[in-house]
Amino acid sequence: MIIDAHLDISLNAMEWNRDYRYPVAAIRASEQGMDDKIDRGRGVVSLPELRRGGIGLVVATQIARFNGTDYTAASSTLTGAMRPGAGWSSPEQAWAMTQAQRAWYEAMEDDDSAGFPQMRQIRDRAGLEAHLALWQDTSVPNEQKPVGYILSLEGADSLVRLSYLERAYGYGLRALGPAHYGPGRYAPGTGMNGPLTALGRDLLREMDNLNMVLDVTHLTDEGFDEALTLYKGRVWASHHNCRALVPHQRQLTDEQIRRLIERDAVIGGCLDAWMMKPGLTQRQSNPADFGVTLDTLIDHYDHICQLAGNARHIAIGSDLDGTFGTEQSPVDLDTIADLARLPELLAKRGYSPDDIDGVMYGNWLRFLREAWT
Repeated sequence: MIIDAHLDISLNAMEWNRDYRYPVAAIRASEQGMDDKIDRGRGVVSLPELRRGGIGLVVATQIARFNGTDYTAASSTLTGAMRPGAGWSSPEQAWAMTQAQRAWYEAMEDDDSAGFPQMRQIRDRAGLEAHLALWQDTSVPNEQKPVGYILSLEGADSLVRLSYLERAYGYGLRALGPAHYGPGRYAPGTGMNGPLTALGRDLLREMDNLNMVLDVTHLTDEGFDEALTLYKGRVWASHHNCRALVPHQRQLTDEQIRRLIERDAVIGGCLDAWMMKPGLTQRQSNPADFGVTLDTLIDHYDHICQLAGNARHIAIGSDLDGTFGTEQSPVDLDTIADLARLPELLAKRGYSPDDIDGVMYGNWLRFLREAWT
């Protein structure tokens, strides 16, 4: 069973209006002629494709950003960083969207029209072991197994107040990244500078109390340093590559990687092409012009392994439906099922069978078992 620690499945289901129960080819065909999103007709993820590739467990997100606007009653105007289309006009609206996304996941758990549930939420160690046993049962074809999902919140803007975190934990939220792109109520994100906000520091303390996983993805350098100093619980980087290979603030520096290794964290390699090789411009460059392939990801794995001295800290966090499709994916990847080609590529680069098992599922599995003991 392959584990992928970052997919924005419900975002695509709700805001892209994609029915993920259909094959990728059918979803692409249904989007021909549409141009409201850059990846129309180019998506690479669906539930049948996950099963076909043996990807039985994913970390699935809720995500809804806040625009950062404030209403000034005295002048009857909105002030602040207006970014049309980048988020919602109030935290309450953002919360409502995350609840629509959650409702979709739950609807997929209830849908047994194919003779089995489409998805299954994993909240604890017992649920993890039961799901693993199902996916290791070769008497049941993978095509007839639910895709397990661990719920994660990407960017904390939608938590209206701190009390909403406990409410979210109650419905199964187990991991949280305080930041996303741009300004944030709890932490600035990619493209910004500066530390956590006061709300963000309170958020980390409450996450610690709930034994949640802190996702450092998208934090600024200052926010990363502060978060790892404040947070006492388990930490991962769900979808990150190396700044030494692709110089950009979105990537991890060698020092950050070393700090994550010290915390026994796992780093999920991301397949967003502009993060894999230097020189690409997000949403503009053609990955084929730069020779970006699945093998390119292993360059980042190699770099982390050299810093760690082992392969215990690398895994998959593909982000393959993170508002892009084939136009921003490795050229030799048609759908997410092609992740099943990674073992062969890793073997050619000298990775042992145990190391390959770790990359494909074992490192995430070890992390979760320890976090949920």
